[in-house]
Amino acid sequence: MKKVFAFAVIGALVAVPAMAASSVDYSAICGLVDQFGGIIKTLRTLAFVGAAFYLAKWAWDFISKGEVKLDEVKDKGVGMLVGFTLLFAVGAIATVFMNMAGPGGAFNCAMNF
Repeated sequence: MKKVFAFAVIGALVAVPAMAASSVDYSAICGLVDQFGGIIKTLRTLAFVGAAFYLAKWAWDFISKGEVKLDEVKDKGVGMLVGFTLLFAVGAIATVFMNMAGPGGAFNCAMNF
């Protein structure tokens, strides 16, 4: 019975759109994006480029050595995975925020940034 109830709740949350807060004024967020839109775009670009370089440096270290030891992969692999994930997440969050603030986004900001 608990599984059926949990499935029904999850189904309701997925099927029902979250439009309860349609009367919220997003003018403050629109002003923030208008002033800092260029900085957020630069941060997004640097995060994605940093993630790519981080991954490429880690791979190049193993390619240039010619041999791979499993202990080195375990030691460096976890740090690489955490660093790459953090940089990629910053870039992804900045992209989602800019898309929400753009024309046709959830914040309905009518501006060109």
